[in-house]
Amino acid sequence: MIEQLSIPTAAGSFDAIAAGPEDGRPVLLLHGFPEAAVEWEHQVATLGVLGYRAVAPDQRGYSPDVRPEQSSEYSIDHLVGDVVAIADRLGWNEFDLVGHDWGGAVAWWTADAHPGRLRSLTVISTPHPAALADAMKTDEDQHLRSAYMTEWRQTRVTERRMLENNADALRRMFDWKLPPSKVDEYIRRLSEPGALTAALNWYRAGRPGGKIGPIEVPTLYIWSTEDAAFGSTAALDTANRVTGPYRFEMIEDVSHWVVEEAPEAVTSLVVEHLSSH
Repeated sequence: MIEQLSIPTAAGSFDAIAAGPEDGRPVLLLHGFPEAAVEWEHQVATLGVLGYRAVAPDQRGYSPDVRPEQSSEYSIDHLVGDVVAIADRLGWNEFDLVGHDWGGAVAWWTADAHPGRLRSLTVISTPHPAALADAMKTDEDQHLRSAYMTEWRQTRVTERRMLENNADALRRMFDWKLPPSKVDEYIRRLSEPGALTAALNWYRAGRPGGKIGPIEVPTLYIWSTEDAAFGSTAALDTANRVTGPYRFEMIEDVSHWVVEEAPEAVTSLVVEHLSSH
């Protein structure tokens, strides 16, 4: 059974879905854009059945009570701070962290800043940030894949384009890989006043101030071969950015939306990784 939670922090209360016994091994799952915690329904439910305590929050901007207006409030420092604040509120001194897309980026930065808090790290789709930054400079393919970020930083214009014609641009982003009911749910959430701007503020907050180092936490990185956002150059280079135990898994013929397009495969890999650390 999936539960609905509200997790109060100094920044506001985060909505979340959860499953599993309260004293189960804690796993925190971070969603990406333009999704929400329900991206992880399959994983949360399965982990709960297996005895883990799995929690997936709607992150900053996606939870209505944590939706500041200034783009500067969505910097990576704030996003990592939210992860720690949520874990603290849940009473988790040590936990396993799983992230996809933007949630994956936050997971990498959390592992860099707070390695002692993480038992393991699983990142899906998103390469190590330094590997991605290098690929954007040296690999024309990755540079082209990432060009959308520049457009999305244009204030207000992007929101109008994404939501017009029954949010056709947002719907096409999913490339018909997800059930229509799931896409409708994401569109409904992002159509709330200020919600899409808040989500896009993750792109508008500016680059992180510091540099991210090599990751010492035991890491599983999952990349799908048909990912439109992240090419193979950064995906393969990620191995050079982890000094701890590292496992790379490639899922063939699946898009960027791998968490929901291939839920069984993703869940199986996550459970294997958790059980080995």
